[in-house]
Amino acid sequence: MKYSNRNIVLGELIGLKVKIIDSLDRKQKGAVGNVVDETKNTIVMETAEGKRSFIKGISRFRFYTPDGTFDVEGREIDFRPEDRIEKAMKYYKRRKE
Repeated sequence: MKYSNRNIVLGELIGLKVKIIDSLDRKQKGAVGNVVDETKNTIVMETAEGKRSFIKGISRFRFYTPDGTFDVEGREIDFRPEDRIEKAMKYYKRRKE
């Protein structure tokens, strides 16, 4: 899959490098790692400190892909991975190419 600013909210996140650029939880802000798992409300990252879970809904993420770097609001991906294509379509339509 070729990632773009629009389809990043629909695509597979596991395996991507990610940084939390903002969060209501100060402990989450600035964390960097690779996405190793995902649930409805959390992203599990392998960080320098080991595996950690981060709440999607209160955070803003920066994903690093081979196609570029994309910022995503947690609410745009706050779904089960298998439901994301259907439920995130409203965010896909709002995002700029």
